[in-house]
Formats: sequence, C-alpha cells, structure tokens
Amino acid sequence: MMLSRPARALAVALFAALIAALVPAGAARAESRTVQGGRLDWGIKSSFQSYVTGPIAQGGWGLTGGAATLGGSQFRFHSAQGSYDPETGAFEAAFSGGVHFTGHRKADGTNELDLTISRPRIRIQGGGGTLYADMTSKAKGSGRVTTSSQVPLATLGLGGIDMRGGGSPVSLDGVPATLTAQGASAFAGYYPAGTALDPVSLTVDVRTPDRSAPTGRPTTKPPTGPSPTASSTGEPSRTGTVRTAAVDWGVRRTFREYVTGAIAQGKWTLADGAQDGGALFRFPEGKGTYDPQKGTLDAAFAGSVRFAGAHLDLTLGKVTVKVSGGTGTLGADVTSAGKTEKAVPLVTFAARDLTPENGLAVVTEAPATLTEGGAKAFGGMYRAGTAMDPVSLAVAVDTTARLPALPDLGSDAKPTPSATPSTTKAPSASAAPAPAAASSSASSSSTGLYVAIGAGVLLAAALAVFVAVRRRRTGGTPTA
Repeated sequence: MMLSRPARALAVALFAALIAALVPAGAARAESRTVQGGRLDWGIKSSFQSYVTGPIAQGGWGLTGGAATLGGSQFRFHSAQGSYDPETGAFEAAFSGGVHFTGHRKADGTNELDLTISRPRIRIQGGGGTLYADMTSKAKGSGRVTTSSQVPLATLGLGGIDMRGGGSPVSLDGVPATLTAQGASAFAGYYPAGTALDPVSLTVDVRTPDRSAPTGRPTTKPPTGPSPTASSTGEPSRTGTVRTAAVDWGVRRTFREYVTGAIAQGKWTLADGAQDGGALFRFPEGKGTYDPQKGTLDAAFAGSVRFAGAHLDLTLGKVTVKVSGGTGTLGADVTSAGKTEKAVPLVTFAARDLTPENGLAVVTEAPATLTEGGAKAFGGMYRAGTAMDPVSLAVAVDTTARLPALPDLGSDAKPTPSATPSTTKAPSASAAPAPAAASSSASSSSTGLYVAIGAGVLLAAALAVFVAVRRRRTGGTPTA
C-alpha cells in the first residue's frame, strides 16, 4: 500500500533528522584546520637586491616588523596565521614583517628608488597559488608614491604539488614565483609582468580543533617567551626587585649572515633557555634590582648563543643589562678560542624612559653601539662605535604583566612522508582522492557504522508510519 503524502513527508523528515543526528559533522568532510605559527623564506628577487646595493643604485635595504634574513639572499617573514583544509588542499597563511629598499639618493636627500614589501600572504586553492603583499613604492621618473594593500604580487608554480592530505607542519620548498601585472605596477615598473622572481619556501604549523574544549575553538599556541609569576594578584613589585624580564638582541645582522654564509659556512646554537626570534635572540628570566623612580636597572639573564664556523667560535652567555642615567649597557661572558672573559660590556644603548606602564617597563629597538670591549670580543672584526643590532628590553613590575611575544617561527620538526603534501601530480576530479590523515580515515570508518544504524532506525520509523496509516484507514488493528 502506498503511503499518503503526509506520511511520505513524515518519513523523509525522520530520515533527514536521523542522519543529521547520527553522522558527525566532520565525518563526511575533513575539518578545516588552523594555521598558527611558521615562516616564509623568500628573497623577492636576488638580482634586485644586488642592483639596489650595487654601484648604480648605491642603496640598501632594511628590515621591518621583525623580519629576518636567512643566508645571504633570503628574507624570513614570521608568525603565520591562516587556515588549511586537508581534504581539498585549500591553504592560506599570512605572515608578518617587511623589507624596505632604497637607492639612487638625490641631492635633496630623498631616494628615487623607495620600495617596501611587507605582510606577505600565500593563498592556494583549486590547484593555483598566489602571493599577496602590502606594497609602498615610488614610481620611476614621476616620483609618485603609491601604497596598496595585499597586491597579488606573484603567481606560484604548483605543478606536481598535491596539497591534500597534509598533516603538521605543512612545508613547501622552492616553489617558482612569477611577477603578475598588478605586481609589476606596484614594483614601480622595474620589471615587466612575467618576470621570474625568487622561489618561495614556507613551513607552518597546523592545529586541529580541540574537541575537549567547551567552545570547540582551535587550540592556540601559548605566547612565546617567559611568563610572569603564577600569582595573579596584580600587586606591584617592591622597589628594588625584578619579577621577570627579558632582553632581545640580534648581535648584528651582517655578522649572522657572515656566520651562515659562504665564507664561514657555520651556524649558531642556542642554549640555557635562550630563544631564537629570527632577527634577534631572546635572553629570558631576568633577575636583579630595578628602581622605577630613578630609572635604574641591574639584571642578569639566562641563555647563551654560540656562533661557530670556519675560523670562528664565539659564545656569548650570562648576559647582563645595566641602566643608569638614561644609558644602558649590555654585557656578557665571552668565550673564544677556549678562553672566557667575564662580564664584558659589549654595546651601549639609549634607555631614557624606563618607567613602567601597565605593569611593564620597556625599551623598544634602541640603537646600539659597539664598545671597546665589544670590539675586542669580536676579534677586531668591527671597530668600537660600530652600529650593532638594536636592543629591546622588557621588565615586568607586577604579576599580571606579560612580556612581549617573540616572532613565531613555527616548528622545526620535519613532517613524516604521509603527512607531507605530495610532490606527484594531483589526481583529476574523476580519480580517487589523495589519502587523508589517520584521523580522517577513522572518521570514514565510523561514518559507515552510523549510516547502517541510521538505516535500521529509519526502517523501524517507516514501519511505524505504515502501521499508523493502516490503522487510520481500517479503524482496526492490523494482523501480524
């Protein structure tokens, strides 16, 4: 017997409700995951760097927003934020930091070449990829300055890369990049559209949602760097004590590039709690005495950094900072050639305003100058008075103050082969999908069980509807 229209509608509604209740939302499709933490390494265009610093432009470049260098020709952008869908391969990650190029200095002190590229963002979807960036440039000839947000600067050559099924971290290495028409315009006309730019590499951490959290939001990485003491009373520090502090210093950018470059072919190693922020090193856990009224500080910090390479072995440890009369001095124990000299004053920096605000006294990127002792520590590589990397200092004076976070470079762990985006050609739409992570496989097997249970319950519901209709039409109880 055919069911009446109301009965059929009820059966369909029951089926939909049962499937919705029984099949988890993430079982039919993998959940989009949060990209949090990581770095993008890109030289923009090496020949452009050479042109800027060469005999024609006679210019240079500077880093902004915590960007760093990698080797002799790459820039490192940090603190990735975005999303990744392992089922479709859709990927988006925005990074922090920028590079400011200047050259062709004119008689009035301005630069004919003036270009800033910052906040690069990578977007991959449907097999295509684009690199976006904020750009400020001065046009050749007219000198007209243009500022544009998130310009599609370069297209990415993703042939042979399947982004599906990746785990954490997600890594891409040496992806070809080509200048777009919009990018050529924003590049102040120095290169035409279609010009090959430097290849792009990135490594980002991917975090899955925390199902145990009541809000269901993705877990977040705790702030980098030392935290204040466990107490949360917010009571101010007594004059003369430091609750916690950190000092950030990159030593000198060109020195880091020398250490890792073709001559020294070396590296640096952090120990004893020191942290790498890409363009700087953080020495944490500062302890000592501080007088906010006089603006004086005498503190010692944890951590050490060792630079090692050809004909080079230099370790800086037991870092100290002293501030008095508006001037700060950063010192350290210096170990070189197997000998250690203690408490060497390395650089001086301006620290005129060391008064606390919101529980935190800070000095941000104060220019630093090499001392006589520092020149000796570097083996005469630099003269006294040489500009070194700036110094940043943060002193927490109450228990609720939190030290500034370091740039987030993400994980250094190498992904397993099963969790890495495949380098084979992506299958066509009719082909079998790329293998997903283990958690996706578990969801798929559970889906079959849920559907089977749902079908059984649906059969019982349909039978109940049929019985109800027969009872209504015959006015009696149906036979078995």
